[in-house]
Amino acid sequence: MSIAVHPVQQFTSPGEATPATRQKLAACWVEVTNAGGAAGFPFPPIDETHAAPAVDAILGTLAPATNRLLTATSDGELVGWLNIRRDASELIAHWGTLHHVQTRPSVRGLGFGASLMSEARRIARDEMGLRQLRLAARGGAGLEAFYGRLGWREVGRWPGALRLSVDDYRDEVLMILDPL
Repeated sequence: MSIAVHPVQQFTSPGEATPATRQKLAACWVEVTNAGGAAGFPFPPIDETHAAPAVDAILGTLAPATNRLLTATSDGELVGWLNIRRDASELIAHWGTLHHVQTRPSVRGLGFGASLMSEARRIARDEMGLRQLRLAARGGAGLEAFYGRLGWREVGRWPGALRLSVDDYRDEVLMILDPL
């Protein structure tokens, strides 16, 4: 399988993201969430008043050693992003976790998500010195297959851990990429 490569930008400190970038991150998050993506908000619809403070919290904690944000763009428009985090504790500092992996629904299947994941792997290994990455994905959305094509493997599930609506409970799928 050939994966299209798209440019990815990395942010490593709070001051690097402009107000325009902040707004684009929040708009993407709103769009992904309202389209049914499990990107951190349980009950859509949401709007920028929900997403903007969450974006600010992520941007405020960026640091080269422990927290990075990656974005993918197409024709100057932000089409996806993710967050790589590691705990500074020596006991677990050898692995990191991906959070808020998302691409706009209009560009799914075009390789932007794969490019983000590939660059996250490279940065985690080559720049952050990590040995493995972990993530939790919503079950029932086909995400296991997407991540599996990129070398990730399922290591467990928390049955019914995610409540998406009054009567929609989904498994949280625990995945690992090891070695990087």
